[in-house]
Amino acid sequence: MRIYLLIVGAVFLGRLGVAQPLNALLPKPAEIRWGGGRLVLQAPLVAAFEPGASPLVRAAVQRTLARLAPQPTNSPTRQPTTSPTRQPANSPGLQIRYGHEGRPEAFDEERYSLRVTPVGVLIDAPTSLGVLRALATLEQLPAAEKAGKKQRFLPEADIRDAPRFAWRGLLLDPVRHFLPVAVIKRNLDGMAAAKLNVLHWHLSDDQGFRVESRLFPLLHTASGGGYYTAADVREVLAYAAARGIRVLPEFDVPSHTTAWMVAYPRLATPDTTYRPYLGWRTTNVGLDPTRETTYTFLDSLLTEMSGLFPDPYFHAGGDEFNGKQWLRSPPVADFMRARAMFKADGKTLDPHQLHTYFNRRVLAILQRQGKTMVGWDEILGPDLPAPVVIQSWRGKKGLTEAARQGHPALLSHGYYLDLNHSAAAAYAADPLPPDAALDAAQRARIRGGEAAMWGEFADSVVLESRVWPRAAAVAERLWSARETTQDVPDMYRRLSVFSAQLEGLGLRHRAAPAALLVALATPPPPDTLGYAPPAFPRKTRKLPTPVFLLPLNDLAAVIEPVKGYKRHFQGMTYTSQTPLTRLVDAAPAEAETARRYGATVDSLLAGFAAPARPPGLARQLRRLRQQLARWQALDAQLQPLFAASESVREYAPLAAGLAAVATVALEHLAQLETGTPPPPPWLAAARVTLDAAQKPAGQAELAVVRATRRLAGLL
Repeated sequence: MRIYLLIVGAVFLGRLGVAQPLNALLPKPAEIRWGGGRLVLQAPLVAAFEPGASPLVRAAVQRTLARLAPQPTNSPTRQPTTSPTRQPANSPGLQIRYGHEGRPEAFDEERYSLRVTPVGVLIDAPTSLGVLRALATLEQLPAAEKAGKKQRFLPEADIRDAPRFAWRGLLLDPVRHFLPVAVIKRNLDGMAAAKLNVLHWHLSDDQGFRVESRLFPLLHTASGGGYYTAADVREVLAYAAARGIRVLPEFDVPSHTTAWMVAYPRLATPDTTYRPYLGWRTTNVGLDPTRETTYTFLDSLLTEMSGLFPDPYFHAGGDEFNGKQWLRSPPVADFMRARAMFKADGKTLDPHQLHTYFNRRVLAILQRQGKTMVGWDEILGPDLPAPVVIQSWRGKKGLTEAARQGHPALLSHGYYLDLNHSAAAAYAADPLPPDAALDAAQRARIRGGEAAMWGEFADSVVLESRVWPRAAAVAERLWSARETTQDVPDMYRRLSVFSAQLEGLGLRHRAAPAALLVALATPPPPDTLGYAPPAFPRKTRKLPTPVFLLPLNDLAAVIEPVKGYKRHFQGMTYTSQTPLTRLVDAAPAEAETARRYGATVDSLLAGFAAPARPPGLARQLRRLRQQLARWQALDAQLQPLFAASESVREYAPLAAGLAAVATVALEHLAQLETGTPPPPPWLAAARVTLDAAQKPAGQAELAVVRATRRLAGLL
């Protein structure tokens, strides 16, 4: 009877048009129709499965039921049930139907349909993977009548959905800063919520080798910095598989292998030795490609790692090596001459040919293990066998050229989260734009893409604030229709809702930076302040609020780390031992307060340009003035902290710059209101002020300067 009611409800829903805008779902489904009813979550949903449902699906449903369970009041927590024979009379049903177990590594279908009616929920999918994606959508549907209300409901809806691309990944780098298993698992939960399905685990680099090797134990012990045991790896693999996520290991060769050569010097060219490398700059040194012992070592190691990682794809790196170190080695140069590895002039040695030779040897090793090799776009060449997957990080050219040469291809260019670009910038990077100069067969080779979070400036505390929520914008770009990117403001609206959902899953993308700010704002001893901070009762369990927390929060909310690779070149040398506890580390990668300020500026400019001023213009002006007045006051409020705290003092120029920016904005708002054109001397002075405010301090920069330039007409 319950299934019958679900189907009847779905038929009724099908008669309804699209009566309301898309909710806060992210990624945006392919097709959704809203009904007028709702399913009130007064009692726990009760799951019902068809015979043969797997333990994996049952466990996933159980997790969703726990998250959807009614919020407890004074009564003991009610546990959701999956037993259809013992369900309470007033409990709505969650019916699960799917065809067979899905295999992520085989790119099995992730398509699903999800129907919510006033009497229950029906999920129908060809595979168990589709069920997992439907559950992620279902967890985003609950709504409340008013903010803060515990009583929630599921809106009546009919959703049909499928991904645009089969490969939707996130790269995590535990080499520069080791990431404990708990951190990896939290991010897997975030990936599952965003419907990302590949964890690209970058496990070796110049600074270390992060997996236990029983054949070559010096690899994971010589460089220090932590490593994963075989049991750790299996735990991560099982956690990922339970969420329909593949794990793609990367062991980067021939470059990014200083740690290998520190542990086993025989891998280096004969005239070189290396010490543990702690810096971030690219070393541009590589394994010796001329000795058979190098390939014997690689055969043993990759065979061992292939047994640990069951995914049929295996990433062998191949990036950032210019070959000059090989050319400086006489034995290597002789090897190249003997094999006529010359450029077109027939005289100049060509290290790319030697790189291709090395890649083919690695490919043969991996193929014997049944693996498909993945590599960065530097390995692409006319002699590279077509089964190799090319991951393009340097630009779209590598992606399209790989597809033309017959290779499956992935896009990461534009998705480098560590460069601190905006979610909108990542959102606009499409693996397959309409103007891509590819034929139908070549287009089919574009498999998707991966967001990348390299670890130079992200330890286990900072990491999540750099990944989330921007990675969800990449996830939507890879899952949803190409046309979805036409509404960037709506993406940000939904991204904010999704960010709150991630907090409910246990991610610390907001909590960790907040804790860093508390530490930075904690008052120094009274003798350095010149006055005693307020006393707090000893009996209170609540920790006192640091004196400078609110003004420091306000400053942190409008600054961002410098963009691109600038942080490597601004007077401070980082290593894996450098603490990431400065204001630049607590600041958001994309400042939401600054983004909203920019949106308000654009709205005001449009309002002043309109023939008649919009009704809400005066309210916008009032609120913006209040914000600008707060920014003006921050500099004075933070002066005692700057005087007392060396760790925060380096950001004093940003506070002063923010006050100056606010003054420029307030002055121009007065000009706009009175219709007074800004005098040329004012414009010249404003330009000088904004240019000065744009300069970074402490490797961070103000994120409100560009919008203020627009406001003042100085762009």
